[in-house]
Amino acid sequence: MSTLPFGGDEVEPAHAESARFVLLPVPYERTTTYRKGTAAGPEALLRASAQVELFDEELRIDPLAAGVVTLPPLDCNEAPELLAHKLETRLRPHLERGQIPGCLGGEHSISLGPIRAAARSRTGLGVLQIDAHPDLRDSYEGTRYGHGCVMRRVLDLPEIEALVPVGLRAVSPEEDEPLSDPRVHPFYAHDLRRRASTEQWVGEVVDALPEWVYVTFDLDGLDPSIVPGTGTPEPGGLGWWETMTLLRTVLQRRRLAGFDVVELLPEPPAVISDFAAARVVMKILAYATVGLDG
Repeated sequence: MSTLPFGGDEVEPAHAESARFVLLPVPYERTTTYRKGTAAGPEALLRASAQVELFDEELRIDPLAAGVVTLPPLDCNEAPELLAHKLETRLRPHLERGQIPGCLGGEHSISLGPIRAAARSRTGLGVLQIDAHPDLRDSYEGTRYGHGCVMRRVLDLPEIEALVPVGLRAVSPEEDEPLSDPRVHPFYAHDLRRRASTEQWVGEVVDALPEWVYVTFDLDGLDPSIVPGTGTPEPGGLGWWETMTLLRTVLQRRRLAGFDVVELLPEPPAVISDFAAARVVMKILAYATVGLDG
C-alpha cells in the first residue's frame, strides 16, 4: 500500500520523534475466517481521512495540531505470533519517548504486539475492548494467535490489570469461562440497552479500568448500520454517540497508552465504513488531546 498521511496532504507534517501521536498502518490479514479483505483497511481508512473535517466541533479543537505522524505501512507477511513480536519491537521506542501509538488494521490479531509494548512500558495496564466478540478462544483453526484468540493471549500477560470488553453479542461456549476471570469485566450489548442511561454504564466501565488504558476498537463493535464493512457484521451493536460518550469519558478520566482500530473491510464503491473508521480515529485523537491537556 502507498503511504498516505492521516488527514490528507493539508496536515502539517510532524516529526516521528516529537509528534504526540504516531499512527502505524498494519495491512495484515492471515487468520480471518469469514469475509476477507481487511488487509486493505488501513489504506481505505487513510484515504477517507483526507475528507474528514480537521476541526472537532464537539471539543472545538484541531486534534492534529497536537502533532500526528503517519509512519510507512508495516511490512507484515509473517505468522501472527511473529508479527506480535515485530510490532512490540517497532512501537516500544515511541512509548519510551512518551508518545501515543495507534495501529490501523488489518485483522484483530495485530493488537497483541502493541498491547504487549504498552503493558511493558506503562505500569498496571487496562484494556478497553470495543467488540462484538470476546476473542477469548485458546486456539482457533490451528493457531493460538489468530483474531479469535487475541484477547486470550492478552490475558496471558501478567502486566494486564483489567480487560473490559464492551458491546459483546456473539460469544462461543469456549469463551464463556474466561469471561469469568476476575480481571475481565464484560459489558454485553443486550444488557446495555436495558440500562437507565448511557452515563450509568459508562461510569461502570471507567471504574473497572486502571490509570493507564489501551483502547482496541474492533469496528464490528459498532452496529452494522454504521459500519457494514467489517468481517462479521453482527446486528444489535453499539450506537455512534453512546460509543463516543464512552471514549470521551474514559480518555478524560484515564491515561491513554495506545490504541488500535481494526477489522475495516472496504466495500468499494461504498465508502461509509471507511469514513466511519477514519472518524473513529479522529475522535480518539481529539478526546485523548483534551485528556492530556486537561
